[in-house]
Amino acid sequence: MLFEVIEEAQADVETEIGIAIDERAGRRKEALQIVAFNLNKLASHMIASRRILNDLRTLQRLLLEERPQAEVLVKRAAE
Repeated sequence: MLFEVIEEAQADVETEIGIAIDERAGRRKEALQIVAFNLNKLASHMIASRRILNDLRTLQRLLLEERPQAEVLVKRAAE
């Protein structure tokens, strides 16, 4: 959901940059380009965070599946 909002904001900023170019508003265009740059950084951080979160979920699943097996092995060793 947040990623969709970022994409929408990027599209809006690109439109505003076009308007600023047409109006020859140099400072406004530069400010909007900085906004676009930061939105692009935010989007790439979101993608990286999503990948890290998926990796953590995978590791959690692996660890939780191994835990019952380890408990069985400990019980067998105690017998």
